Amino acid sequence: MIRLAWLFDVDGTLLRTQGSREAFREATRMLIGVDDPLESVAFAGRTDPLILGDILRRHGRTLSEAETARFWHIARTRMQVVLASGRGQVLPGVVALLETIAREPEWVPGLLTGNAAAMARVKLGAFGLDEAFVFGAFGDEAPDRDTLARQAVAEVAERWGVPPERCVVVGDTELDVQCARAAGAKAVAVATGARSRSDLEACGPDLLLDDLGDPGMLLDWARAVAADGNPG
Repeated sequence: MIRLAWLFDVDGTLLRTQGSREAFREATRMLIGVDDPLESVAFAGRTDPLILGDILRRHGRTLSEAETARFWHIARTRMQVVLASGRGQVLPGVVALLETIAREPEWVPGLLTGNAAAMARVKLGAFGLDEAFVFGAFGDEAPDRDTLARQAVAEVAERWGVPPERCVVVGDTELDVQCARAAGAKAVAVATGARSRSDLEACGPDLLLDDLGDPGMLLDWARAVAADGNPG
């Protein structure tokens, strides 16, 4: 019987890839013909399609279905080059945490990420983490993060009978906390991404951590949630 579902964000939570903006920049240059550094485009916590939408509006452009597919192919290819150069890293404590979750027979690990599914596979696969998750909800599957979280929680309920209050969203932005609230799930915020601890504290997560380097507090808290949906 599954009693707890984990829903992990990717960028800034599990990994630091240091290449998402560069990948989008390369695809923008090749598909739209503009070398835009995209410095003022918001990436953190947002879905890949929303980011692309911002870029297109910024330059007054639209893309056909075939051009959009080409955009994503170029972005993924550039990301593969970035990761192959050794610029990315798994964040502290992530591997140990995922290994602990895998040993818990009543827990199921999943993804809740703004990355499109194929891009998430590129990033996680580069670090051998793509097999650590039983299911995933990805940025190309819903119009926004809140809807995506609701879909993920609904899938967990359908497949494993786990209610929203025993779903734990782990992320590094206010949008991760917001989408957890929208779906009725618990929210764990980690200050390992673009937001400071004080930024995240203002969002009112159920648990706030500097990082996942020492997951003991998180695991104790999660066991209390798994027991009755209330960490006390």
